[in-house]
Amino acid sequence: MAVKIRLRRMGAKKAPFYRIVVADSRFPRDGRFIEEIGYYNPLTDPAEVRIDEEKAKTWLKNGAQPTDTVMGLLKKNNIV
Repeated sequence: MAVKIRLRRMGAKKAPFYRIVVADSRFPRDGRFIEEIGYYNPLTDPAEVRIDEEKAKTWLKNGAQPTDTVMGLLKKNNIV
């Protein structure tokens, strides 16, 4: 099972809001996930990002691969 840390799109049309989730890579973008570890709101100025640092580090240590976007968010929050 290839586990990824990725964004799950929420919110209305043209008003995106993302949850940062840990999911099996075979499931759809907005489908089933294993655990929610944070959220990202790009519409606020500055963009609002909340990530549970302990959960993120645990999943990374267990081999979960973050997507490029999530990796950037993790770096900005000094988690990676």
